[in-house]
Amino acid sequence: MVSVIEQEFQHGLCESGLAPPKQVEDGKLLDDDGRPSRTGTVWTACAHIITACVGAGVLSLAWAISQLGWIAGIVILLIFSSVSLYTSCLLADCYRSPHPVTGKRNYSYIEAVKTILGGTKYYFCGWIQYGSLASGAVGYTITTAKSLVAIQKSNCHRKNGLQDKCKFPIYPHMIGFGILEIFLSQIPNFSKLTGLSIVAAIMSFGYTFIGIGLSIFKIVKEHRRGRNSIMGVEIGAEFSASDKIWRMFAATGDIAFACTYAQILIDIQDTLKSSLEPETNVMKKASVLSASTMTTIVMMCGCLGYVAFGDNAPENLLTGFGDQDAMWVVDLANVFIVVHLVGAYQIFAQPVFRVVETWANKRWPKSGFINTDREISIGKIKMNMNLFKMSWRIGFVAVASVIAMALPFFSDMLALLGALEYWPLVVYFPVEMHIAQNKIAKGTKRWMALQLLSMTCLLISIACAAGALQGLNKGLHSFQPFKTKD
Repeated sequence: MVSVIEQEFQHGLCESGLAPPKQVEDGKLLDDDGRPSRTGTVWTACAHIITACVGAGVLSLAWAISQLGWIAGIVILLIFSSVSLYTSCLLADCYRSPHPVTGKRNYSYIEAVKTILGGTKYYFCGWIQYGSLASGAVGYTITTAKSLVAIQKSNCHRKNGLQDKCKFPIYPHMIGFGILEIFLSQIPNFSKLTGLSIVAAIMSFGYTFIGIGLSIFKIVKEHRRGRNSIMGVEIGAEFSASDKIWRMFAATGDIAFACTYAQILIDIQDTLKSSLEPETNVMKKASVLSASTMTTIVMMCGCLGYVAFGDNAPENLLTGFGDQDAMWVVDLANVFIVVHLVGAYQIFAQPVFRVVETWANKRWPKSGFINTDREISIGKIKMNMNLFKMSWRIGFVAVASVIAMALPFFSDMLALLGALEYWPLVVYFPVEMHIAQNKIAKGTKRWMALQLLSMTCLLISIACAAGALQGLNKGLHSFQPFKTKD
């Protein structure tokens, strides 16, 4: 009788979505959905978010504020940070549906869209989300190679003097980075990335604080500030009004994209362990902690960099510290960037791996090549390998590396892709799913406020895309495949 009551109690917890893991015959713990017990916490979620967001792009925010000026730069930064946090909380409620606590799990962003909104929106979301994640792998390959070249150039300048041009090809570094990512791509799934994310998050703090520290040192050492103003870079003989507008659009995009992680939020939430506290609450706590941390870091990096360099702030803050005394510190920062991007690559690639592998499993359920794990022994080390997963992941990394080598101006294209993805992934789908889940009636004040937020962000995305197109146009004019040196 007691055992029956216990079973009913456990069943009730499972139905409520609050069940602790249960023991099974083979000794493994399973969650309420029958999958292996998740182990993530609010802190591991923060590590994943920070790894995804606090990237090398943060170092461009001093330039962004120099284009917008003090008032607009700080206001836009705070607005986008707040919007990202708000919509992330809306999206966290979509992990389970129809109820955010007791509903069925949605394992990915597009699955949540399919369950809650359905129809063609599901396909629209999928193409944008996974196109964004895949292109991010290409961008990280280019950025990593440029950081490694920067270290080479620094060593060259120390040996030969600052007058030496010190040009080096970036392609060997892209190939080396790709080989490393081939090995890391064999990490089974997103939940196994915790250690890598923690290291990457620490590295991101390292190079941003180096940028902040060097900015403070420059301000104190020179006893003066760079020329800066409320309105940013002033229009003059060599800087037209149209240049000012295009750069303001691009700067706004830099700030907006530095605060986004919506495309991987549900993947992160799916790593959280089952407990008496719903996953949505834990994810919201992680979002608040991460957003506060990111906003503080971004504000310090952008504002202190603008104070140090004024209107001449470089697009990459680290490149502004070119004197011999600071070179070794800048080299260290570039090492941190490389290590960070090694982890960030996997944060963006793992959801792409999973969606293709899940589709293949459903499409060919009887295929041994796709569905069978084989035990491989390397000395005393034994591991299970799936040949389809291994070959598909190797192919993905190889293609991303080839694209990076063929299109070294791809970072300009990423700005355009970022502008195109910002509105649908960060704002539109979270808002629409929130309206559908909570049955918010059309014409009500809340519905109108949410639609106003969505439309405003759409207009901003269009403006940022226009600014990115100009940068892409310049890159195309100087395009020489497989011939670029930095």
